[in-house]
Amino acid sequence: MKLVLRGHHLLCLQGFQGYGYDDDFVKNMTLINKKRKSEDTTILLTNDADDICEYCPNLKNDLCQNQAQNELIRSMDNEVLTRIDATQEHDSLELFAEVENIFNSKESVSKICHNCKWHEECLFYQKL
Repeated sequence: MKLVLRGHHLLCLQGFQGYGYDDDFVKNMTLINKKRKSEDTTILLTNDADDICEYCPNLKNDLCQNQAQNELIRSMDNEVLTRIDATQEHDSLELFAEVENIFNSKESVSKICHNCKWHEECLFYQKL
């Protein structure tokens, strides 16, 4: 199975524990988190709306809320994608192992997570 994920969602999925904007978002995020742990899952990377964004109530006309917010989110994606090859399809298990090695301190995620509204609940951020 194939997933399309934004760069910063590679971090979010590792810290996800059931919080979200609404029930539909949480159900979708839970399903994607389960799929990404499967041996037969591949991932295409993007800095645009992805499989998680489809259920986000902030997605309007393929933008996260508005142009300014979308650019902020895109900059978070790009910060991740500068360290991972976004031109190829990735094996999910290998990709998430690589992400965990690259982003292994609060300093390594400071430009990505510092303004995130979920960082207090995020298991990935808390373990750093």
